[in-house]
Amino acid sequence: MFDALIIGGGASGLSCALVLGSAKDKEFAKGKEIGIIAHQKTSHLQTALFNNVLGLNPGTTGASILESGTQQLTALYPHVQQITLEKATNIIKTETGFIVKTNKAEYRSKLVVVAVGYTDLMTISGLDDFIEPHPRAKADKNRIWLKNTDHKIAEGLYVAGTLAGWRSQFAIASGSGAQVATDILTLWNDGEHTKIHDKI
Repeated sequence: MFDALIIGGGASGLSCALVLGSAKDKEFAKGKEIGIIAHQKTSHLQTALFNNVLGLNPGTTGASILESGTQQLTALYPHVQQITLEKATNIIKTETGFIVKTNKAEYRSKLVVVAVGYTDLMTISGLDDFIEPHPRAKADKNRIWLKNTDHKIAEGLYVAGTLAGWRSQFAIASGSGAQVATDILTLWNDGEHTKIHDKI
């Protein structure tokens, strides 16, 4: 049983995993089981080139960030379980949380964060009731979002990144994933507002 399971290994999913993982030494986060289904094949980062992102060298590719991001997660926070070569296909609500089915396995989690792309080709069953046309994309692009309030779709179910209704900008998607992570950390910390910073 995961305490939090993230679906999607793009900008928002990896950012969420990194922030959750970084809380490992906090009393409220000790022993929490965190996982990420790090599917990246359909991430828009695969074809992205960054020249206008603070902190990234001009010419940085999205593909390199996908690779370095998973390496960073492994190196710094190996307790975050990375589930690779699997794609989520179904989310089922249970009395204790959720069952997340993939093309290969089945996982249980108390909380789920959906952080996949915002195309209308999104094929995770169990989310149909929340799908609406994207509020910040051109109508002819057929983009979608999962209707939410401050990233929360329903109790225990969150959405991050472009699928949460945000525009397709790397910094926005990353920040959205970090926001969801701090909301989960706040929940784990009995409602006390929580953020994680490293200092020199």
